[in-house]
Amino acid sequence: MFNNDWDTILHDEMNKEYIQELRNALAVEYKTEHVFPPKEEIFNALKLTSYSDTRVVILGQDPYHGQGQAEGLSFSVKKGVRIPPSLRNIYKELHADLGIPIPSHGSLTHWAEEGVLLLNNVLTVREGQPNSHKGLGWERFTDAVIEKINERNQPAVFMLWGNHAQKKGAFIDRSRHLVIESSHPSPLAARHGFIGSRPFSKANQFLESKGMKAVDWVIPES
Repeated sequence: MFNNDWDTILHDEMNKEYIQELRNALAVEYKTEHVFPPKEEIFNALKLTSYSDTRVVILGQDPYHGQGQAEGLSFSVKKGVRIPPSLRNIYKELHADLGIPIPSHGSLTHWAEEGVLLLNNVLTVREGQPNSHKGLGWERFTDAVIEKINERNQPAVFMLWGNHAQKKGAFIDRSRHLVIESSHPSPLAARHGFIGSRPFSKANQFLESKGMKAVDWVIPES
């Protein structure tokens, strides 16, 4: 399903009754509503970033709910789509933190390939209805994903932006992993702690201190 080590790690989870109920609910939703992302992109975060390769986790809430935006990665939009305000602020902070040029597109696929798990709390949404798939069962599934990374001996960095992400990651073992918390990068909240938080350099400093490779945060234009 994921075509990497997540298949083994999440095998038992994927066979639980709530997952079958979730699948049934989604089958109806995709038939009767406009739902994003496309079915084949729902699990892109786990497909692009294997369990063993995960070095950083960035937690989002749910996918973008506009036509053609969501690509199964938190905060990311497909190339050619207008960059959303939260991602613009992430790019501004990236530039201020590491001097990285701000890219002209909003696809974070490169980060996913670099070991950044771009995980939303809920992995699907109805068009024009943010949080419309809240309570379907995704929250339990994504908690299990975070728990599996938390249980690892290999350290990881968790970027928890905003109250929602901070509540979701409350159980992370901070004696082993680095947790970077700030306000959300959305326009309403960014100036209350996200701007100036330097999460990207902090993440790399931590990874290197543990003998791990730093993340290449530079997003290619092509």
